[in-house]
Amino acid sequence: MSVHKSDVKKITTHQLQNMKERGEKISMLTAYDYSMATILDAAGVDVLLVGDSASNVMAGHETTLPITLDQMIYHASSVIRGVNRAFVVVDLPFGSYQGNSSEALRSTIRIMKESGGHGVKLEGGAEIKESIIRILSAGVPVMGHLGLTPQSIYKFGTYTVRAKEDAEAQKLIEDALLLQELGCFAIVLEKIPSELAKRVAEKLQIPIIGIGAGPHVDGQVLVVHDMLGINKEFKPRFLRRYADLHSIMTDAVKNYVQDVKSKDFPNEKEAY
Repeated sequence: MSVHKSDVKKITTHQLQNMKERGEKISMLTAYDYSMATILDAAGVDVLLVGDSASNVMAGHETTLPITLDQMIYHASSVIRGVNRAFVVVDLPFGSYQGNSSEALRSTIRIMKESGGHGVKLEGGAEIKESIIRILSAGVPVMGHLGLTPQSIYKFGTYTVRAKEDAEAQKLIEDALLLQELGCFAIVLEKIPSELAKRVAEKLQIPIIGIGAGPHVDGQVLVVHDMLGINKEFKPRFLRRYADLHSIMTDAVKNYVQDVKSKDFPNEKEAY
């Protein structure tokens, strides 16, 4: 006899909007594989981002630029298979949408059909307007991303806080309003002044998710490897480490090696 899991409620863009309206903060973390996705989903994370940060934390690249559309689809497919509740957003990788709205639509359709993802995220404002319009015309939910946009790192030349000057702050506000007008269901604001992020969150009706954008937005996102302390080198001010898995895993592996070398593992009870 089958059992209906009535306590599992799928997160949708509609629910995320309702969360903003009732003042409930939205939790969001990155995920790149099945095993991690099952843990994060069961723990109650609202949104899982299959981020192009996989280029850094999974493949060891210095930037997010090298990761391909095929690789993003692979990671997204793995995550989707581990999810029962969370809304899964997939980053469109560098080169798959900038400057060509037809290419943006083709890339998005591949992600949606081949991975089963629930929506896509794009970096930028007015300059990618046509790509967003084309993607939304196909009925695919779009999340925006403003502030520090890692795919443009060689343009900025630094990962420092963005939009500290009035002109850049004003453009960010204008871009955020444009993304909302076009139909984006939410926007990520990365590494901008807290007061500016607060202004944007108050101005816009759609959810604003922050990373290094202070506490006055509608939700927070972190890279899961950073939050769990697997990655020890990345230490920005906005990061709170909730575990030290680097040390725990290192100790466990060292103990395993020692037990193998000393012939303690496997023992009689661990043999057939």
